[in-house]
Amino acid sequence: MTILVAHSTTPESAAALEAAYAESERRNNEEILVFILDGDEPDVSAATARGLTVGFRHPKELDRDPVGGLVDVGTELDASVLVIGIKHRTATGKLLFGSAAQRILLDATCPVLAVKAAQGSAGTR
Repeated sequence: MTILVAHSTTPESAAALEAAYAESERRNNEEILVFILDGDEPDVSAATARGLTVGFRHPKELDRDPVGGLVDVGTELDASVLVIGIKHRTATGKLLFGSAAQRILLDATCPVLAVKAAQGSAGTR
């Protein structure tokens, strides 16, 4: 099976990627597929140094919005787990802007592992 991890240019995504590495090691080096939501492919040299296999998928290869595409890929792969990074949002922020994480949690057909970045991590957005 495959571990699917959502990635963008945020500290939360970096935390999700590291959590995916740890999850892969717990699952006897299960393959990791990084779904690029935005930005470039992340440096995965830490994964290769740990003997992990990492591949990439881009939403432009899909016919849906990135969040819907992520959920679709998870279903297509029959992913063992989907790893996402989350950040704290106020109730008003959730009401006004919706929540991609909430959509993923509700729509994903596989277990979802939601992780936070370490306290004090500065955002890139």
